[in-house]
Parts: sequence; C-alpha cells; structure tokens
Amino acid sequence: MSSDRLPRLLALVPYLMSHPGAEVPEVARLFGLSEKQLIDDLQLVWMCGLPGHTPGDLIDVSWDGGEITIENADTIARPLKLGVDEASALLVALRMLDELPEFEGRDVLARVIAKLEQAAGDGAATVSSQVQVEIGAAPGAHSVISDATRRRRRLSLRYYVPGRDEITPREVDPLRVVMVDGRHYLEGWCYRAEAMRMFRLDRILDVEVLDVAADPPAEAEPMDVTAGVFRPSDSDELVELELTAAGRWVAEYYPCEEVVELGEGRLRVSLRARDQSWLVRLALRLGDSGRVSSPVSLADRVRETAKQALANYDSVA
Repeated sequence: MSSDRLPRLLALVPYLMSHPGAEVPEVARLFGLSEKQLIDDLQLVWMCGLPGHTPGDLIDVSWDGGEITIENADTIARPLKLGVDEASALLVALRMLDELPEFEGRDVLARVIAKLEQAAGDGAATVSSQVQVEIGAAPGAHSVISDATRRRRRLSLRYYVPGRDEITPREVDPLRVVMVDGRHYLEGWCYRAEAMRMFRLDRILDVEVLDVAADPPAEAEPMDVTAGVFRPSDSDELVELELTAAGRWVAEYYPCEEVVELGEGRLRVSLRARDQSWLVRLALRLGDSGRVSSPVSLADRVRETAKQALANYDSVA
C-alpha cells in the first residue's frame, strides 16, 4: 500500500458513513481521484475490518448504480484526530511561520492557529505555547538577509565558528535561506572560503548589506539538504566510537559510514570529522555511554580534557 493511500482510506470511510448515498463521481472529485482509483479504494475497504475475517467482521461496502453505501464500519467512523504531540508540533511550526518577516497572510494564519487550538484541546495549546523559537542571534538578521537575497545584494557577516571558538568576517553572495532540522541557514558563496557555505542564522552576530551586487561564480549551486547539512569527505579523519544502549542516539543524529551491532544494545559506529574539537565535546557528553576506539590521539585528547575539567572542580572545592 502506498504511503498516501492509508490516510486516504481512513478519511474516506468516515466521510462515506456521514454521507450515505454519495455518488462515485462526486466522491472521486472531492478526494482528487479518478473514478477507477476510487473503485480500487472501495474494493480494498471491502476486505478490511476487525480480526476474525468473517463476513460479520468485515466492512460492507457497495457502489451499484454509482451510489455508495457502507455498513459495519462504526469502529473507524469517527474522523482522525491529532494527538497532543502532533497538534503541539504543528502549532509550534505555525507560530514559527508567523515569526518570519517576509511571511504574508498573518490574519489567515491567526485564524488557522485559533481553530487548531480549539480542535486539539487545552493540552496541545499549553504545550506549544511553552516552546519559544529563536530565529537569529543578530537582531533583524533574518529580515535583512531575506531582503538581500531577494534583491541579490552581497552581505558582510561576523560569524561565530564554534569548532574553533572564533568570530570570523565573511563576505557572502546569498543564494537562499533554508530551514534544515529546525534551524534556519543562509546558503551562499563565501569569498573567504572561495566555496559554497551554509551559515546558521543564530551564529550570525552582525550582518550588513553591501552596495555591491551579488555575483556568485557559475559553479555556485545550492546544496541538496534532504539528508542534512553536514557532508563529510574522504579527506576527513575517520573516527570510531563504541556506544552503550544509552548512546545509540549518536547513530541516528550523525551521518555514519558504518554501524555495527555488538549485542546487548551496544553499537560500534564509524564517522568522519574535519575537526576533533566537536568530537571531544561529544565524547564528554556521552560520558560512560560511549568511548573513543580510534584514533588514539582523539582518545588521549578526550582523556586530558576530562582531567582538566575535574581539576577545575577540585580547585574550586
């Protein structure tokens, strides 16, 4: 069954239960289907029902003469309802959309949010209202960058690089602003790196639009971000970690070249990194739920960093 067919069937049955005698052409048009697709769906519904699979357990549907009748479907007759987590996530996303400076149609969006809150109940409204979305560190950065991107103007940035703990000046020809994994990024041609780069908006400390037209080279192409922002290369250092069951999240959160089950919920993962600094922080964050197998230099660096941190605690005490 295709990924979109099951949700359609779960919406189709309640509709037919509440509209007895609906006709095939009318229902097909409403659900955006051809009449043949609708008949195929009805034939599948006819084979669905409760466990037991006897005639009394299955949904009874017919469409003789083009008029659809359905019986014995009371168990799924009610329309689908969002859970608290689903409704909360949707409300957070809608409020984030409302924060975008370039977004138009806030009146419509406000009505949608109000209706969704009413339909989802107090639980989802309370949870989602406690989530605050921060779009950028520099005041107005998102609006300035979006405007410069539309007008094709070069940008001057002061950008924080956490891996090196430094602030660097950049001149960038912006191509687009995208959201990946819940964060906004500016993608553009960076003249400092002489390559395409992705800049997290919450790490842009200052931004200025220059009186220069953006003129990226022909090879400046947007990156495919469907699999995330990070793209390791073969020249990056290969690192191996052993993880307990509590550290398995690393394999889901970071792109790994190899994941091996070790039994009892443990994993061995291999990944590449351009800079050991963030791996040191990752290893310290894992604590006893993971350890560095290789390279030895990284394991030694983690060990020394941990000793220094403990020594600082001892000196305070």
